[in-house]
Amino acid sequence: MKNFLSLGLSALCLLSAAAANASKPSVERKSKPTEQPNVLFIVCDDLNDYVTGLGGHPQARTPHLERLAKTGVSFTRAYSNYPICVPSRSSCFTGIYPHSYNPRKWGEKWYENEVLRNSRTLMDHFKQNGYFVTGTGKVMHHLREEEWTAFENKSDYGPFWSKNGKLAAHPGVPEPYASVGCVDGSYGALEDVPAPEERADGEGWVTGPWGTPRKPLSDQDPTPDERNAAWAASEIKRLAEADVGKPFFLGVGFVRPHTPLVVPQKYFDLFPADQVQLPVIKENDLADTHLKSVDAINRGFKLFGLLKESSGGTLEELRAFTRAYLASVAAVDDCIGQVLNALHNSPFKDNTIVVVTSDHGWSMGQKDWLHKCTLWEESCRIPLIIHAPGITQPGRQAGHPVSLIDLYPTLIDLCGLDGRTRKNAQGADLEGYSMRPFLEDPENGVWDGPDAALATIYAGKAYDGVPEMQHYSLRSCDFRYIRYNNGKEELYDHRRDPREWTNLAENPEYESKREQFRKQLKTMTGFKLRPTAEQ
Repeated sequence: MKNFLSLGLSALCLLSAAAANASKPSVERKSKPTEQPNVLFIVCDDLNDYVTGLGGHPQARTPHLERLAKTGVSFTRAYSNYPICVPSRSSCFTGIYPHSYNPRKWGEKWYENEVLRNSRTLMDHFKQNGYFVTGTGKVMHHLREEEWTAFENKSDYGPFWSKNGKLAAHPGVPEPYASVGCVDGSYGALEDVPAPEERADGEGWVTGPWGTPRKPLSDQDPTPDERNAAWAASEIKRLAEADVGKPFFLGVGFVRPHTPLVVPQKYFDLFPADQVQLPVIKENDLADTHLKSVDAINRGFKLFGLLKESSGGTLEELRAFTRAYLASVAAVDDCIGQVLNALHNSPFKDNTIVVVTSDHGWSMGQKDWLHKCTLWEESCRIPLIIHAPGITQPGRQAGHPVSLIDLYPTLIDLCGLDGRTRKNAQGADLEGYSMRPFLEDPENGVWDGPDAALATIYAGKAYDGVPEMQHYSLRSCDFRYIRYNNGKEELYDHRRDPREWTNLAENPEYESKREQFRKQLKTMTGFKLRPTAEQ
């Protein structure tokens, strides 16, 4: 497998690094282009680096993303700022770090937070600047339709299997993993279920947004993602025909590869069951880590344990789960391709910025963790491709660490909008930096932002609303540094250890590097961190 964190990229990263960090930036108003560009913003859910060109899995098949990458810039070190759905999207679409808006709990609705509700979302800001803002699917986790000019479909995680009036795992999932339930415990082909005549009354596929009555879904009906792809493609055509007289911002949210990993059989057929390669997992890799001793959310350990138990303590069921994940990635790639094809065949193709990314990654059993919500590479790393006509260098890769916090200021910069996004004094300024320098010069672009991407994870209910007591990491070009809220640390040298197998935090040879990261973390968060044992 190609090592996506090669020494070559490390050298390029050094060329583009600026100051380690800085105070919150002010985004100056840019002169508007003669014709403002449109924006197509596509966000997936739980999509890790199992994408062609990122090296996450050698069998990944994403030809449409690969095609997009040939027209734009791929960021090989792009990261989530909070690797779980709600806070990641709240942060991304407001441009404010989670530790700055201080959520009372990780699942807090963004519009119930004082800082966020007094700051403009990306969509509202574009609307206030004269854009026709439309969308569909899961963009922000908690939808407020007034942020948009128009919105089509709410989030829908289906298809779900319904049995005896309750939602359940796919019929093909073995116990005890099936006991996890209809979301994280469900994976398999849409058609690989009992025939209709063999089902009990009311048994079958259903779909629908959370908290609403479920609608029956046959294996011939489009999945929610397919429905959103078709709508987005038709919306591009409609906008071309309607001539709304203003530029558009089109947000499209796809749920796959978020669980349940249920997609049509044709995508499973791309990955024959006996040929699927298992993720590379080191035995006892958890031994020199600290998450298990401090984390109040242990779901990933539980899921991995149940999956192994379902195959007698082996990793064979992980192979089936990996196949379902790869199939789901291929399925969402097709949905992305449908939207990109519609754009390419429209009059907008030469004046539309395209962004494709994910809210966070997903760990596939590494360090005994099957889930998101860790500060390790698999949970934090995301795909990020940006195509900006006339600006991006086609087919190039940028190796400098960036994160989702940087998308809002980047789009403001590229579209020439006012950078003032506070509604009032209770709001906050944008905290990311425009990635335009890397779009113009991926290898040598110099920006004003930090040389490391900051990420946070939740430390449990005891620390709700106490941001300085969460867990944090910094990912530079060559290292990942993790600081847990009890002072325990992890340090990985990605030049020699891209899978993060060896924690160097107690190696005296790396003491100066640890101290450098400690100071940088304090500067970027503003917190006085709990001392380590030797401090």
